Amino acid sequence: MKFRVTLAGTGEEFGCAPDQHLLQGMQGYRVGQPLLKAIPVGCRGGGCGVCRVRIVSGEFEAKKMSRKHVTTDEQAQGHALACRVFPRSDLVVEVVAAHQAD
Repeated sequence: MKFRVTLAGTGEEFGCAPDQHLLQGMQGYRVGQPLLKAIPVGCRGGGCGVCRVRIVSGEFEAKKMSRKHVTTDEQAQGHALACRVFPRSDLVVEVVAAHQAD
């Protein structure tokens, strides 16, 4: 079973299984076609902040990520790193700029 992930602004969509983080779903969405690159890809481990998104709607689970890139308050507002987000329903996601390191 895959959930539908829609990118706010562009309307692009891809499927993502509950055991895949959003970057895995995005990159495997079209066999034989160019990779969808709507969400920037960095370290894939929650440390670099490149794949910062805001979940506009839908249910998800977010694994541990660097507080340097997503604060507790921001996470409460739906901000997360796509490499640490696992869908639990269809999602609408907005790509947002990564924080600059201090």
